[in-house]
Amino acid sequence: MSASATVVASHGRSYAVELPDGVRLSATTRGKKTDLACGDKVRIKVLNAEQAVIEAIESRSSLLYRSDQWRQKLIAANVTQVLIVVAPVPSFSDELIGRCLIAVEAAGIRPLLLLNKADLPEAAVAHARLRFWESLGYPLLMLSAKADVTPLFPWLAEQTSVLVGQSGMGKSTLVNALVPTALARVNEISTALDSGKHTTTHATLYHLDDASHLIDSPGLQSFGLAHVAAGELPGLMPDLRPHLGRCRFHNCRHRAEPGCALHAAREAGLVRAERLALLHRLQDELALAASY
Repeated sequence: MSASATVVASHGRSYAVELPDGVRLSATTRGKKTDLACGDKVRIKVLNAEQAVIEAIESRSSLLYRSDQWRQKLIAANVTQVLIVVAPVPSFSDELIGRCLIAVEAAGIRPLLLLNKADLPEAAVAHARLRFWESLGYPLLMLSAKADVTPLFPWLAEQTSVLVGQSGMGKSTLVNALVPTALARVNEISTALDSGKHTTTHATLYHLDDASHLIDSPGLQSFGLAHVAAGELPGLMPDLRPHLGRCRFHNCRHRAEPGCALHAAREAGLVRAERLALLHRLQDELALAASY
């Protein structure tokens, strides 16, 4: 029997797919094809009450992923919102936030910065660091998942959201607060995929209601952007974007070229030096990836 389904979890080459009636099956792909993400809509062939084969991937409305010169790692498909979760403790990486936001901009997905553990004494310092991103127009929400997650409800309504961030930021605590049955559902998926004890090693999709869905993803330590063209990078950084098109040379790489508008903006205090340095690091990474 052929049917439509949604990928709700992945583990290696095995996937958990959900039928429209809520039934979940363990599924594999034909051959070695593994370019599936949590949230993908697929066509499957049902083999029995527990197993299926994924035969095709339906077109995606969005895809969030990271990549380097060796491989790409799909995070989530068909999402409308990315929640970048940070916390005062352990310390978060500004560069990881910057890289993730570039990927979000490239994918055309709505971002939300979420400062969890906002009840900790260190939260004021963390908030001060995040004001830079607020100044660029990115929304920021502060809360404590262990105390009250209701401020997040309006943001999640009628959205398919994915949680991303470093390990230890409290994504699992957020999921457990938002979806009381999450642990039971995770155990069910782990059993179906024979993946043992769940340690957030794969993305998992949860339904908040009929129109609102949440994907939890494993903790990130890096975020490669090898899939973004070098020429597109400055336009995906809101603080650099206003200065584009003003350089003396139309093919300016914003390095040592004379008449560079981005360098002039940095010298005038309109662009942070570390943001221009991030652009240069990404350009170098893309050049390295292209050489492989």
